[in-house]
Amino acid sequence: MTRHIRHAALFCLLLLAALLVSAVRVQIVRAGSYDDNPANRRASIARYGQPRGDVLVGGAPVTGSRDTKEQLRYERTYPDGPLYAPVTGFASQAYGTTFLEHAEDGILSGTDPMLAPFPLLSGLTHARARGGDVVTTINRSAQEAAYEGLEGRKGAVAALDPATGRILALVTSPSYDPAELSGNGLPAMRAWARLNADPDKPMLNRAVRQTYPPGSTFKVVTAAAALDAGVVTDLDAPTDSPDPYRLPGTTTRLTNEGDGCADASLRSAFEWSCNTVFAKLGVDVGVDRMASTASGFGFNDTSLRIPYSAVRSTFDTQVDKAQLGLSSIGQYNTRATPLQMAMVAAAVADGGQVREPYLVERTVRRGGETVATTGPRPVRQAMRPGTAALMKELMTDVVTEGTGRNAAIPGAVVGGKTGTAQHGVGNTGTPYAWFVSWAQGDDDVQPRVAVAVVVEDASAHRGEITGGGFAAPIARAVMRAVLDS
Repeated sequence: MTRHIRHAALFCLLLLAALLVSAVRVQIVRAGSYDDNPANRRASIARYGQPRGDVLVGGAPVTGSRDTKEQLRYERTYPDGPLYAPVTGFASQAYGTTFLEHAEDGILSGTDPMLAPFPLLSGLTHARARGGDVVTTINRSAQEAAYEGLEGRKGAVAALDPATGRILALVTSPSYDPAELSGNGLPAMRAWARLNADPDKPMLNRAVRQTYPPGSTFKVVTAAAALDAGVVTDLDAPTDSPDPYRLPGTTTRLTNEGDGCADASLRSAFEWSCNTVFAKLGVDVGVDRMASTASGFGFNDTSLRIPYSAVRSTFDTQVDKAQLGLSSIGQYNTRATPLQMAMVAAAVADGGQVREPYLVERTVRRGGETVATTGPRPVRQAMRPGTAALMKELMTDVVTEGTGRNAAIPGAVVGGKTGTAQHGVGNTGTPYAWFVSWAQGDDDVQPRVAVAVVVEDASAHRGEITGGGFAAPIARAVMRAVLDS
């Protein structure tokens, strides 16, 4: 009898061992595959089982969470969705996350280990902390001024604090309401299909994810390169610049919109945007120095993140002299985002220094305790401080005496540069209207804001579209909003 009991006990031990082996296989060896299985909804249920943290602008949330009482309980809400869509992006139960909702998902969803009061215990229990908040650098008044200024026209605005790199405004138009994509039902599916099929691409972040030929606004870079290289030493001395200018090695003759550009000084050529002068200056500087200066401003940089990625602005380094001439006036293969051109204006305003732009000031726990702050940002010198001082003088002249008078602000010093960029086959497309600028209040020690504006579909006769007429008033409104803050 005892022998049978021993056999039964041994058999039970074997069964127990088999059960333990199976449990280890399921819970440890195969855990990853089960977690990643689309049929496993536990992760989604946990993710949406509590309210998401918020994105804050000026201390107030521009996002929220709505209790649906369904299995995936909380959906994202956006009180001012179209206004802040280029900043927040969307958080969708069906289509994932974009922009800050994606870059700061760990904080917002509560999965970041830094949010846990007892990280080791939370790691063992897999407990989810309450979602934290993301404090942005956005200036609410500047954001609203940019959005209202575009009035639904295709285009974008980017504004920076030159002294720090803080992004003060980031607007794209036309925009959309991210709340339409928050759920996982039929309305979200229809909104997704409609937005993706829209030829105006309302979900495209034109401020950081779309490049344009910068046109004459790129002459800021060309002028800086010419001054740094010593090709120009006196702003008021005549330049050796024929009008028209024959592009080297070709029969193509480059002309200007107005008169008075033949051998014009750099000051006069900058005020009235003489293509012939700047194309020849670019050729005289040479491709290596032009490329080096453009790179210093941020062109051809593939690593820029704000914290989500920005598309690369380009200055072609493999060009002949004719192509270099066109590149130097913001045409040919030269392309830039509005954020990049705001960086160019900010560098002039800050003594030639380019500060890497950033959108997140700090992240905090739900109660307001700081989790992380934005550390020192990389700084590079795009031009000599003396050159930057001369460029400030040239840009100020554009607003006081040249093509940028619509950007003038009483009681402030404003510098700017207009641009009208041709594009399309044979330059038949409606020109893009550009304006880049900076502003300093009378009581300010240094400029407080730098802005870039591009308007794609300015509603006027093609020949009447200018950066000074269409983009400069928008930049003025944004700069005034910051100065008045």
